[in-house]
Amino acid sequence: MGDLLSFIVPPGLDLFQSLLLIGVSFVTSAITATFGLGGGSAMIAVMSLIMTPAVVVPVHGAVQLGSNAGRAMLRRDYIQWNFAGWFVLGSAIGAAVGGGIARFLPEDWFRAAIALFILYSIWAPKPVFKASGKPSYVVAGTFTSAVGMVVGVSGPLVISFLRHLTDRREIVGTHAFLMSMQNTFKLITFMALGFAFHDYLILILLMVATGYAGTHMGSFFLDKLPETVFRWAFRLILTVIALDLLRRSFFGG
Repeated sequence: MGDLLSFIVPPGLDLFQSLLLIGVSFVTSAITATFGLGGGSAMIAVMSLIMTPAVVVPVHGAVQLGSNAGRAMLRRDYIQWNFAGWFVLGSAIGAAVGGGIARFLPEDWFRAAIALFILYSIWAPKPVFKASGKPSYVVAGTFTSAVGMVVGVSGPLVISFLRHLTDRREIVGTHAFLMSMQNTFKLITFMALGFAFHDYLILILLMVATGYAGTHMGSFFLDKLPETVFRWAFRLILTVIALDLLRRSFFGG
């Protein structure tokens, strides 16, 4: 039994923390399935409380890859390939640029960057970018991918470049594909930088599995709560977590 637990629990975590992350993956996937966005920010916020930033970003990326890839497969007929191809090219460039920044970023700065992006994603007005033409798609992919390498989450930025799509199914499918590719490049870059994904493989797989379950069960659990109440509670909880991350960045602890 002890050998089995040591196989499931990765370095730096205990059994309770591992089970907590597996449960969080379920809940945050349910949030995304029900309200469209927010689950990724919530997941990385909780992960940042119990894991070092240098571990949070690659592990979070691996979990999100599993979640987004499944969604992209389901909506593959609606992916806008002409736009996506150039965006993906920029994403590959951005992963290399962002990886170089993340490699040398002090841990406290890393944590502060995650906290600030969480605050931005839940309180700032959502920008609307009107990218048009191949060069602008490449630039958009480069920028969002580089941001994702540092703060772990780029979904709110990526979807802001899809506002020109009128069919919600096209937005969901294209967004899932673009995030899958950005997370793939993220994993490749962190592996090249020497991150030991094999130490976290079982945890990642279990989080992907519970995330898949959460996607299907999200509406059943969350439809019972008025959306306005949920959104304000959700924002306040993430704000407290982000402020605590900032406190730890500047004052330790």
